Amino acid sequence: MAFAAFGEVAERLRRSTVLIHSGPSGSRRASGSGSGVIWSSTGLIVSNAHVVPGSHARVQLWDGRGCEAQVTDRDPSCDLAALRVMAEDLPSVSIADSSRVRVGELALAIGNPLGFVGALSTGVVHGVGPVRGLGPSTWIQANVRLAPGNSGGPLANASGEVIGINTMVAGGLALAIPGNAVKSFLNTGASAAWLGASVYPARIPSREKKLFGLVVLEIQQGSPAATASLLPGDILLGTEEQRFASVEDLRLLLEGSGTRQVRLEFLRGNYDRIRKVTLLLGGVRRPAQAQAA
Repeated sequence: MAFAAFGEVAERLRRSTVLIHSGPSGSRRASGSGSGVIWSSTGLIVSNAHVVPGSHARVQLWDGRGCEAQVTDRDPSCDLAALRVMAEDLPSVSIADSSRVRVGELALAIGNPLGFVGALSTGVVHGVGPVRGLGPSTWIQANVRLAPGNSGGPLANASGEVIGINTMVAGGLALAIPGNAVKSFLNTGASAAWLGASVYPARIPSREKKLFGLVVLEIQQGSPAATASLLPGDILLGTEEQRFASVEDLRLLLEGSGTRQVRLEFLRGNYDRIRKVTLLLGGVRRPAQAQAA
């Protein structure tokens, strides 16, 4: 590919990538920020759930315009969120069939790391499939350079077609949620039961062995997680019957319909003391009655 054409591809991706602020609108105090992808010209934007923990966010378009965005769907178990802005004729991305991504092909990442708007990073795809320690979910793994603020931005091929949503770094490689998984999320929406917490997989050292856990990053006000008195920094280990081995296990736990109670085990501060809490899923929200044990 000629350098001029490569520059044009990067410029198109920049125009389809937005800066997302998760703090209160009009606030001067520090707030979280990340990236998002204009999925459709009618105002649909895709990002990571941990980028937009609340129900609203502030979106800055490439031309400098600011828009209020409403979160229409979010699923922390797969770390995806859909936002809607009141705007038309936006420069949306082209979506590739991520099942056709192959090891060795060129990969481009666009995002807003550390305050640098529209930063470009290039590399190659190193692998497509599950990552050790992160369960059975499929990831597109590339050696593009990511930093805080890149989350939610696009990973694209040499033609500028989006193949995934950049989410995290593991083992020195950038991990992106495949585009086909994003399509599935948008078609089916979030899980039937709502937890209301953004989580991040981690290995936790203990006296016995290294445990797998899901670190709670953000909790949405009025959610089942908030009602159960869970806090950011808590580490979810699983249920009394089965420990989590991946983020997918949490997603499966949330599936289903109807009101039901789930007893979760978690850590708070002391890695040697396992606490327990009861969550009410799928029902009408109630005042905080369940307390962390």
